[in-house]
Amino acid sequence: MDGLTESGKKSTKKDGTLADQVTQVLMREIKDNTFPVHARLPSEIDMAQRFGVSRTVIREAISRLKSEGLVGTRQGSGTRVLEPSVATPFRLNIDLHDSLKAVLRVIELRRGIEGEMAALAAERCNDTQRARIRKAFNNIKKAERAGRDGVDEDVAFHTAISQASGNPLFASLLSFLSQYVRSAIHVTRNNEARRDDFSRQVHAEHAAIMDAISRGDPEAARAAALSHIEHAALRLQSADEAFWTADVTRVARSLSISHDLDDERR
Repeated sequence: MDGLTESGKKSTKKDGTLADQVTQVLMREIKDNTFPVHARLPSEIDMAQRFGVSRTVIREAISRLKSEGLVGTRQGSGTRVLEPSVATPFRLNIDLHDSLKAVLRVIELRRGIEGEMAALAAERCNDTQRARIRKAFNNIKKAERAGRDGVDEDVAFHTAISQASGNPLFASLLSFLSQYVRSAIHVTRNNEARRDDFSRQVHAEHAAIMDAISRGDPEAARAAALSHIEHAALRLQSADEAFWTADVTRVARSLSISHDLDDERR
């Protein structure tokens, strides 16, 4: 059945829906040039027969390929593979079957970004931006004292640093990643809030980043940001099994923006 579950059998949650599976196969074939640029895809009937699914499933898969900017449809010419475009949506493919690993992967991604942002902010930021970073830092403590999780304030702290880097691409990238970063920070802050020593460590790490930026020391700022991200991963890995409750797992799984978001829209 060409890599899909057998016809008439319900697909497993791990495999995804039949539309998920068809989409993945066609994506792979487009990317490896089985269907090169400008090639016409087989008809709905032919693909339905090939995959052993209904035409409704095929239409769903084609709709997803269109939303990814991979194919286009014209009256009379069928569905054809499009040339790569800068407008093609960027996606992060995150495995939802291991919540801890999903969060750690986001943390790894942040490591390189946060380090360079902090270093550039130390080189380039002005008094107004330094004040904004300090205000965001203070707001985290205020949120904690008010009994809130401080996630929004934590994200705002890192956003202020991205804006102070003087490179708008960092701010744009962090804005894109915020849907993942916010979820990852939520999980890590839930973990850190369980222990006073963790909370103190996070506060000290944020302070080190802020102070290095204020002093205009890019190397110290980079080192402090890298240390913060690395320690966030270590704190998370030290969490006992009880921490990974259904609620935390749900938050971690919100890191996906691929098929899950497509399904929600539909």
